Amino acid sequence: MTTQNGLFNERDADCGLPCEDIASSLAAAWQANRLPSEPGSGRGRRHGTSSSQPFDRWFRYPAGFASDYATLLLGYLDVPAGGVIVDCFAGSGVIGTAARTQGMRFRGIEAHPLIAELAALKLRHPPDSVVSLDQTAAEVATVASELAAAHLARDELAGPAQPDLVRRCFIGWPYQRPAKERQPRCGDPVDRFRHRAHIIAEDLAAMPSAAAETVSDLGRVVVGDARQRATWNALGEGPADGCVSSPPYLNNFDYADATRLELYFWGEVTSWAQMCSTVRAGMVTATTQQSTVGATQRALSALDQFGSTGVRIADLTDQLKAERQARDRGKEYDRVVPDYFAGIAQVLANLADALRPGAPCAWLVGDSAPYGVHIDTPELIGELAVHLGFRVEADILLRHRGRRWTTAGTRHQVELSERLLLFRRTARPARRELSTKRTVSPTSPTATGGSPRRRP
Repeated sequence: MTTQNGLFNERDADCGLPCEDIASSLAAAWQANRLPSEPGSGRGRRHGTSSSQPFDRWFRYPAGFASDYATLLLGYLDVPAGGVIVDCFAGSGVIGTAARTQGMRFRGIEAHPLIAELAALKLRHPPDSVVSLDQTAAEVATVASELAAAHLARDELAGPAQPDLVRRCFIGWPYQRPAKERQPRCGDPVDRFRHRAHIIAEDLAAMPSAAAETVSDLGRVVVGDARQRATWNALGEGPADGCVSSPPYLNNFDYADATRLELYFWGEVTSWAQMCSTVRAGMVTATTQQSTVGATQRALSALDQFGSTGVRIADLTDQLKAERQARDRGKEYDRVVPDYFAGIAQVLANLADALRPGAPCAWLVGDSAPYGVHIDTPELIGELAVHLGFRVEADILLRHRGRRWTTAGTRHQVELSERLLLFRRTARPARRELSTKRTVSPTSPTATGGSPRRRP
């Protein structure tokens, strides 16, 4: 049957028979301008996490999901109230907070321990008194100012006990590239801290009482590697009703290094090696600094089972290797690509097991073109998904991207895009063994829906 918003609800349908899907309705909505290709809500969003939306504004993750898209997609995927939405790349929890506002339960997986903790804090039950949060932050700010004036070290701070929500107000300081001079967005870190604490308290105070009472049941985040089955087991519950997510892009963006300042500041890591072993180890390979020759070979072997898709990825790998060898100091993109897609395949296999038959999925993802070799990431992910028990229903162009770099002399001229990949869980296939025998992150999967876990 077709629902009132024009989308098909497959909850009771036999997925083995021809049936209507969400793609035509969603594509028609796009064409009719009922869904803008680039939401222009004026909510502080610029192809990333909103800087003004409640809860999302706590920290603008460098590669965050746009809150506009999150709300739109959840509304159009026709997941029932009380249904379970899963996000296998949860980031700072934008999908989780959007799901909560629509009365859905949320289960997320995030490999970055600091960002997963932030997402869990957003979804946990609010403190009894948010006024005390503001007051405590003000006391901490006063002591910090006094210590700064006396040129004392941060470790000598002797003030009131700092709740996690207050302590995490510091997250989000602008990352300054040392090789490039630029004006900081915030000149006074103490004022910035006080303001951040205030907006957190403001968002918590504005939370509807009904949502506050059940928030612990509506959201849960697991710290772990979405490629590992054990991480999914830690989510608990039964099959999920849908998935909205945005996997890492193949653009050599280092999700761990992007938060190096925060990690060092809070003492989460004390060296580059520790950051690699405790933060980056659980992430899908998307940067050359994660790549190794051994992982590449294991990934190519694992991709053999995907037929022409595996062959296509191997061909791209060969092209990138030739481009690298033609340069004096070429980057190892040829090592990243196969490991990336092998990792995505592992995530998709786990996702297939975690969803009920007929559950809709929407992934926001972009393509890439290292050294001018075009890699159609959404299409390749779609092909892998078909092998693993999904049916692809639409691949919708949302926007063109990368145009600000077109004047760079070494920049390729391939036009890139960001796309919405819509696919649906079909009949359950036989479980595939996709292990690439990677080293598992030393941090075991941990549910953080309650009090966030502190690492030593």
